[in-house]
Formats: sequence, structure tokens, C-alpha cells
Amino acid sequence: MARVKRLEDDNLRIVQVWLLSRLMIAVVAVAIAVINARSLDSVIAQWDVAHFLKISSEAYADPKEMAFFPGWPLVLHGIGLLGVPTVLGGTVIALVCSLVAAFALKRIAGPWGAIAWLLAPTAVFTAVPYTESPFCAAAFWAWERATKDKWGQAAVLAALASTLRVSGLFLIGALAILALTQKLGRGQSLAGRLSWLVLPTAVLVVYVTYLYGLTGSWTAWFAAQEAGWQRGFHWPWEALTNHWNTLWTPNAEHPEWPWLFRAELISWIVGLVVTVVALAKRRVAEASWVGVQVLAFSLSYWLMSVNRAVLLWFPLWRLLGDFASSRPRTRGWIVVGAITAALALVVQGVWAWLYFTGRWAS
Repeated sequence: MARVKRLEDDNLRIVQVWLLSRLMIAVVAVAIAVINARSLDSVIAQWDVAHFLKISSEAYADPKEMAFFPGWPLVLHGIGLLGVPTVLGGTVIALVCSLVAAFALKRIAGPWGAIAWLLAPTAVFTAVPYTESPFCAAAFWAWERATKDKWGQAAVLAALASTLRVSGLFLIGALAILALTQKLGRGQSLAGRLSWLVLPTAVLVVYVTYLYGLTGSWTAWFAAQEAGWQRGFHWPWEALTNHWNTLWTPNAEHPEWPWLFRAELISWIVGLVVTVVALAKRRVAEASWVGVQVLAFSLSYWLMSVNRAVLLWFPLWRLLGDFASSRPRTRGWIVVGAITAALALVVQGVWAWLYFTGRWAS
């Protein structure tokens, strides 16, 4: 009975934090819409949302749009066919997926890890029609199922995640390492586990082949990344040098840019630390999941969108969850936790304001 009560309390806390944080983000969005006499749709549909909407209505008419995977635009297109306002429908799905992801993370990282994820600074990207929420929901549950040796279920979920963003490729690699390092028990054989990963791999092959049919190039996705977002290949020291130069260059029109780029560097360093710690704890597959993303960001012109990628790094939230659960339930630690949560909500609010006002938010 005590265990059931604890599970119910943990679930309730997660739902409460989800509601509180999503409500705060919604209040910021509505306030900006009212103050600036704008529609709520226009406030929500910033940055990548505009690209997803364009693909959902025009497909890949613009080659630069090939940088985005088709899964989410197809969902938005389906929402439109049902007669539901696309931005509103996409927002609702993203909100639901963020809760689904949180409960997957609860199984991976414990309740405090899930709560920490819900309070992440860039949580606004899990409350708007971006791919972060649906990807995390599919990828986190894929990982949870794989750790339980349910590789068929994991493969289906990984395939779904692979329709949404290139991070699916990294997920497949990390799952392959998990299959190689996981103890063999009553479940499937090593060959059986690895064979299931053919399914999500096929999704990526189909997309690359589709782009080849449109462009005649097997590297159309990379070309789109470079043309639209300066994400051509650079050596890590070049990327870090380029990034470092942005940290100290004032911008009168965009005063937030140096601070956001500093946050990108901090997030990148956090990724390095998580990779090393996961390796030290012999969590090789988890280390590969974060480490390969850190490496990918290091091979671009500069460090871009790392702040958002932190949302995908479940090993980080597992480490935070382990730390929080190991603390004694004393008055002092409860006060520290409450203050930390309050500050996290403030930072979330600022980041939401950046996004909803159209400023660079990673």
C-alpha cells in the first residue's frame, strides 16, 4: 500500500508541475498577444513553426525546407484536413506529448528527473508546435521499452521518432549500443534486438531516397542545412572559435544574442560533462546518445540550438533525478528545492517571452 501511495503521489506531482509550467507559458503567450494586439496564432507560430506550416501546405517546394523531416508537417497537415485550426491543434498535441514524455522519463530518471525536465529553461519548445515534445515522447518511451527488453515496441517508437528529426539517427545508434551492452536474459537474442532496428533505419533510408527523387542528390538534407542555417562542415576548433567571437559582440538590435550564445556554450559544456559522467558510471549507451549530439554540434559553423537539444538528453535528467532523490527530506533541502523550482519557472517565463516575441531563443 505504501508503494502504491508513493507512486500516486509521484504521478500527481508530475501532473501538477506539468500544469503549472504549461500554464505559466500560456499566460506569457496570451499576455503578449493582448498587449501587442496580435492573434494568438501569430504569437505561437514563431521560427520553425512557420517552416512546418509551409511544408504541411506546400511540401518541399523550397529546397531549404528539406532540412526538416516530414513527420511533424504531415501531422499538421492531417490536423488541417480535420478542420481543426492547425496551430491550435499542433499546440494541443505538443502539450499532451510533453506529459507523455514526462511519464516515460519518470521510468528512466525517476519522478524528480521528470519534474526537472518539465522545469527546463527551454520548456517553451515543448508547449508549441515544435518537434521536441513528440520526439521526446517517442524516443523516451523507445528507450524505456528497450531497457525492458521489449525491442519490438522500442523499434516502432524509434521509427516514429525518426520521422520527426535527424536525432532519430542518433537514437538508433544509441539503441544499437544498448543492445550490445545489455545483459542477455529471457528476452530476445542479440541478433533479434539488432534486427528490430532495421525498422527505424528504413524510415531514414526512405526519407533520404525521397529527397534524392526530388533533387537528384543523396546529400539534399545536408545541403539544406548549410544553405538555410550555415550548418556546413567545420572542424570543432573552428566552430568553437566562431562561436566564441559571438559571445562578446554587442548587438544593439538584438541585445539578447550574446547571452543566448553564451547559454549555447554552457549547454554544450553540460553535454560534455554528462557524457563523461555517464561513461564513468558505465552507462555507455547513454553516453553515446549525448556524446554524438555534442560532437554533431561541434562540427557546424558554430554551436546552434544546443539549448533546445538539452531537452532530448534524458541521461542529464536521470543524473539530476538521482541527485534529487538521494537528498534527505529535511526542511533545508525542501526549501532549496522550492527556491530552485521557483527560479526555474522564472527562467522559463523569460525564455517563453523571448520565443513569443520573435526574439532568438535557440
